[in-house]
This record gives sequence, structure tokens and C-alpha cells, in this order.
Amino acid sequence: MAVRIAESADVSDEAVIGEGSSVWHLAQIRERAVLGAGCVIGRGAYIGEGVRMGANCKVQNYALVYEPASLADGVFIGPAVTLTNDHFPRAVNPDGSLKSASDWDPVGVTIEEGASIGARAVCVAPVTIGAWATVAAGAVVTKDVSPHALVAGVPARRIGWVGRAGEPLEPIAPTGPGAPRWRCPATGTVYEESDTTIREVCH
Repeated sequence: MAVRIAESADVSDEAVIGEGSSVWHLAQIRERAVLGAGCVIGRGAYIGEGVRMGANCKVQNYALVYEPASLADGVFIGPAVTLTNDHFPRAVNPDGSLKSASDWDPVGVTIEEGASIGARAVCVAPVTIGAWATVAAGAVVTKDVSPHALVAGVPARRIGWVGRAGEPLEPIAPTGPGAPRWRCPATGTVYEESDTTIREVCH
């Protein structure tokens, strides 16, 4: 499938855009960014220099994905999400001179397979969002998020678990000793708590 790039988008000649991807109006994709096949970059979104994205990712309108962020396959970035890249942001050095690119070391946000970041959430680097996790709209993530966790608030805290379908899992009444179990209302998949996350045990 052909790549579709809107005329008003600003895509560097040094960027790599995967087969079948779409880049919509006013989006900007910087040098050496790499997008996998089937990605969708919404209106006004920003993809920073050297950002890596897997296949079938969606970055919604006006989201800011600053380098050196790394997104695995199937990641969803909601409208106006910000992935930061600076521990200690300053416009100037202690002597008052304007900071340049050589005056700081960017740190990135890592988002694993299938995870979703809700509208206007902020992920403060360096953090890792685990596979199939969901960050609620408006949350501020300052610590790593476990796979399948549902987090919300400022700062973000786990309030539940989600399956691959993205819906909150429902607890299963215990029938004896053992780890708590949860069921996906959309697919019926059963999960069991394991260490700091959950794992599928049956469909």
C-alpha cells in the first residue's frame, strides 16, 4: 500500500515512513524518525528526531512525541498527549546563556506493544509503559507502568487491570487459595495476577 502524506505536512527527507502509513495535515516528522507499516499520524502531531515507532501505531491530533521516544507495535497515542524528554528542563544555563542541543542529554519514554495513552496525558521521561497498559486521559505518569495496568490521576496510580481489548477487567470470585483472577468482559479471557502484572491463563 502507498504512503499517504498530506500536502501541508512537514516530513523530513531523512524520515522513514512505513508502507500504508498516513500523515495528516500540519503534522511534522523530524529527521531519522522511523515509522512502521500502517501507522496513522494525526493533524498537527509532532514526531521528534530519531523517534522509533512500530507497525500499526496511531498518534492522534496535536500529540507531541519527543525524541528519543520508542513505541512498539500497535501503540495508541491520544489527542494532545505529551511524551517529554528532559529530566531538568531549563531554557538557559546557570550563566544565563541560551541552552543548545549539546547542553543536555535527552531521555525518552518507552511504550510497549498495544499500550494506549489517553487524551492530554503526560508521560514524564524516563518511564516505560508496559504492554497492553492503559493510561487514562489527563494522567501524569512519573513512574513505570506495569503491563496490563490501568492508571489514572496526578501522579498516575494503578486503579485496575485491562486486557488486550482495552476494557477494564472484572474480578472473578475466588473458589479457593491462589492468586486473584480477572475476566475480560469483551473476550472472556481469564487473567491471573502474577508479581506486578497479570498473565493470560485461559480463553
